[in-house]
Amino acid sequence: MTQRSPIGWQRDADGVVILTLDDHSGAENTFNATFVRSLVSALGQIAAEGDAVSGVVIASAKPAFFADGDPLGVLTATRADASAITAALRTVCEELRRLETLGRPVVAAIAGDALGDGLALALAAHHRIALDEDAIGLGLPQVRLGLMPGHGGVVRTVRLLGIAQALTAVLLQGTRHSPARAKELGLIDELVSRPEELIPAAKAWIAANAEAVQPWDREDYRMPGGTPASPKLAQFLPAFPANLRKQLKGANYPAPLAIMAAAVEGAELDFDGAIAVETRYLVNVATGQVAKNMVQAFHFDLGRASGRRGRPAGRPPVAAKHAVILGAGMMGAAIAYVAAGAGIEITLTDVSREAAEHGKSYSEGLLEKAVASGRASEQQAAALLARITPTAKVAEAGDADVVIEAVFEDPEVKAAALREIEPLVRADALLASNTSTLPISGLAGYVSRPADFIGLHFFSPVDKMPLLEIIKGQQTSEATLWRALDFAAQIGKTPIVVNDSRGFFTSRVITTFIYEALGMLLEGVPAPSIEQAASQAGYPAPPLALSDELNLGLLRKIRNQYKTAAEAEGVPWTGHPAEGLIDEMLDRHNRGGRLAGAGFYDYRDGERAGLWPGLADLAPQPATAPPLPLRDLEERMLFVETIEAVKCRDEGVIPSVADANVGSILGIGFPGWTGGVLQFVNGYDGGPAGFVARASELAANYGERFVPPPSLVQMAAAGERYSDIATPAAEGGISRGS
Repeated sequence: MTQRSPIGWQRDADGVVILTLDDHSGAENTFNATFVRSLVSALGQIAAEGDAVSGVVIASAKPAFFADGDPLGVLTATRADASAITAALRTVCEELRRLETLGRPVVAAIAGDALGDGLALALAAHHRIALDEDAIGLGLPQVRLGLMPGHGGVVRTVRLLGIAQALTAVLLQGTRHSPARAKELGLIDELVSRPEELIPAAKAWIAANAEAVQPWDREDYRMPGGTPASPKLAQFLPAFPANLRKQLKGANYPAPLAIMAAAVEGAELDFDGAIAVETRYLVNVATGQVAKNMVQAFHFDLGRASGRRGRPAGRPPVAAKHAVILGAGMMGAAIAYVAAGAGIEITLTDVSREAAEHGKSYSEGLLEKAVASGRASEQQAAALLARITPTAKVAEAGDADVVIEAVFEDPEVKAAALREIEPLVRADALLASNTSTLPISGLAGYVSRPADFIGLHFFSPVDKMPLLEIIKGQQTSEATLWRALDFAAQIGKTPIVVNDSRGFFTSRVITTFIYEALGMLLEGVPAPSIEQAASQAGYPAPPLALSDELNLGLLRKIRNQYKTAAEAEGVPWTGHPAEGLIDEMLDRHNRGGRLAGAGFYDYRDGERAGLWPGLADLAPQPATAPPLPLRDLEERMLFVETIEAVKCRDEGVIPSVADANVGSILGIGFPGWTGGVLQFVNGYDGGPAGFVARASELAANYGERFVPPPSLVQMAAAGERYSDIATPAAEGGISRGS
């Protein structure tokens, strides 16, 4: 059976050829080998028909105009593949160059997403028309996967918009633009309001622009804003790499640096030379380890965490209609805002009507900013607020199908709240606790339906943090878990699923990060060096600043709960030196963190005003030895979190590798370039065996907490790696299943 071409061909009476992109081998159009062969054939046919062709329209039969490349190829690519990858990229670039130099006007008619390679293809057209729908995305988002645009994406964007605009608005942030915004930037030339208007508009433009050429192919072309050699741009250009370095803080993100280099270097060359530069940088980035880590985390693992998770076909999603939130403090108020934004009716309760009203004011403040910035209309804001009912009377939540307890992190307070609300809501209501540390199985003892009880650990600020940690108690039913996953999807959160334990996954792991930093402080490591090492490792918030945000009083309270629980179970409590430092900060210096106006940092008007000078006196004895290597400081933080994550996996707390990776990045700020805590092991120099060797070295120098767990040692010896599925991944190896 002859395979259908992924590019359909139709020529009308006016000589306009419509190339319809429709790859029948998959759900999306991509630059796979079959498509490229078809493109070569189609362009050859257009050239052969000469004057019979008056113009070309590129349209798509798929929901998306054109998709980005195959991410799996990045996971399997090695430095040895560089020549083959370069040749494949060169072929596509040559065909796109051939397309824009056919001597016929070419129009891209875009009715769906054109992201990555999709926009690169559209940029090779002389004119781009898009359907004006906000749901459609246009952009070059590759940097978010640790990659950079190819197929002329950098080169054409720079020549179209100029270096400064291309870098800031398109390339370095990987922003997804609506068609209207893309038109403002100059990426799109024309908008239509209905899909059926695209082809007629394209034909009309072709009829009026028979001699169309790309701007950069005109003899009078001047790059917008000037080239790097022009005096006007030369005085500002050095600020770009300086600002980028400041943003990255020395972290291991090669893609943004490569994008900037390709943009600037290519701007000084002719078109073909610029394409060669772009391709060289792309191949170097794509065959590197960071791209593998980030593709694994932000494409495969994130997709797995947000996907069906093996959902039975006979279990349709359940949408929540009415949720009661117990506690209108910071967390409860923020949960109410997010859930109301998803269309759910909210009853927000607290001990007094005034307290509940204050909780609703949180949403009012956020919406005022949203309306002022144009992100929401006044009507949308009013509708959201109307869905939040503040009250001190929990009986008003009688038809609620979801209960979220968000009171103080105290078992007795939570018990009282749960016991009061359960008899008042629907008999089948989902019962949930927003707790970050307290075991769910214990809290389930306060309700009569423990099978319907589950943990929903939100992260602050709830309106910005994308993660939701779902905690299964010992008696939580599968039906309850699916309802919790449905709720996460309904409110737009990325879920991870963990089994019950004190601290669950995220709180356990992040505590080791904070304690390791405080331990360094006690060793006499200067506080600025600790914060710099964390930033250079890629942490979005350095540990001393993070401790202030979390509140030292809360850290002590959680530690005391851990200690009490351990002693009640007859387990010896092994304290950490950081505990004494926290006590000293609170009891001797009255410095509890940002809310107290004083912590590891000084504060003025609520803003950090520099590290507290008194930190230098906290070490028992100031360090006299040579300063520790910065690499050791960085890797002590990275390794201590990773080893704790391995222990969580060994104990069954985090069964899924994908959830561990996604949860560590989105929930507790583990550096994105690593791909997450377990991918960090896979991607470390030398793979798991290299990680084990380095962990043993750190253990010899800094303590037993760095001793690699036996399971990890065995896995490394067997040549295995962390993975949920048996698919090729970074640096190959045998998959270690769930």
